[in-house]
Order: sequence, then structure tokens, then C-alpha cells
Amino acid sequence: MSRESARAVIAEALCQGRTNLTADEAGAICRSYGLPLPAERVARNVEEAAAAANEIGYPVALKVLSPQIIHKSDAGAIALGLAGEGEVREAYARIIASASAYDPSATIEGVLVQQMARPGREVIVGAVTDPTFGKVVMFGLGGIFVETFKDVTFALAPVSPARARELPGEIQGAAILRGVRGEKPADIEALAGIIEKVSQLVSELPEIDELDLNPVIAYEDGALAVD
Repeated sequence: MSRESARAVIAEALCQGRTNLTADEAGAICRSYGLPLPAERVARNVEEAAAAANEIGYPVALKVLSPQIIHKSDAGAIALGLAGEGEVREAYARIIASASAYDPSATIEGVLVQQMARPGREVIVGAVTDPTFGKVVMFGLGGIFVETFKDVTFALAPVSPARARELPGEIQGAAILRGVRGEKPADIEALAGIIEKVSQLVSELPEIDELDLNPVIAYEDGALAVD
């Protein structure tokens, strides 16, 4: 996907009066900036979901696709670690039913079938628009730790390569990334690359008011933005 195509996705959403992108739209824009995402396919029905899961390979995750349902876990509209076609079919039906019950007025476009990532250290990389400073990039502990510890640090966009490498060391939980109890260090260069690309994305696409990649799973040999 080209940068021009990314702008077209945003333009189409604005023409429809939407203020949120669906997961597949956001993923397409992120890929156009070289952000590392797991393999995924859009499925409009249960047969497409089963075929997509078989193509990607198990385990997979299913997430509802709806412009109105942003917090999928609140709607019971996400299923993780599905290990076979039968589980995918059951999860598809359950997700569509849960999403429809959660918001009967929502447009349900199907599901996103996504490759499950192997475990690692979870961080968040995001960006917000500050009324005074403009685009600000955020880095911190991710996953369930975001709201619990609020261990984050910020930098003005655009972020230089040197500044991007500094951010992971500025949080209180930096030792988790350096490696504890015999763990090897996380790949800081890979995390810095994601920070740089997020910075570039929001700088070049000013219509994007807010973006969260959470979690980004950091490994000793790379990193993956899974949501």
C-alpha cells in the first residue's frame, strides 16, 4: 500500500462522517509506513473466516470489524488463541452475536482474522495531538500495564533516530526491556524503528488525531505490533 493509498483510506472515512478507522484500515495505513504487523485477513462471513485461518495457520485471533465498536474486548467481540477450524467457526458466530447485542445500531462488517504472536514483553507506542505542541509520540509499558502503572514517556514529533533509541530507557520499567532473571534484552533498535515510523506517520498524516499500537510485543530479535 502506498502513502497515497493511506491518504485515500482517511479521505474515505472522513467522507463517510467517521472519526474512527476499522482495524483493517488502520493496519493498512501502518503497513504503508513499514510497521511490523502480524499476518491478517478480512473475513465477511464464517466460511471466509475459516479459509483465512487455514491460510494464515494456527493459532489465530478473531476481532470484530465495525466502525462503531472500537474497544472490542468491552463488547466481547474478540477471541484469542484459536487452534482449529471448529474453534474459528464457533468464535465467529459468538463475536458477531456479542457485537450486535453490545451495539444494535453498529455496522458489523465481519471479522479480522489475525495470526497469534508468540509471547514477549508488551509495550505501547502511540501518538496524540496536543493543542500546544502538536503531534506527541508516546512509549511505555503496554498491554494490561498501561492503565495500571501509567509508565510512559513522551517526545515531540518528528522524533529523531537518536531520540527514538532513548525513549525505551526513560520509563520506570526499563529494566524489563534490558532483561531480568536471565532474560535476554529486548531489541531496542526494533522498538526505536517503530517509534520513528509512528512519528513519521502522524507527522505526514495530520488527520490522525490519536494512534495506539498496544500491545507491541518486543522480542530479542525484533518487535511486532499486534493491535
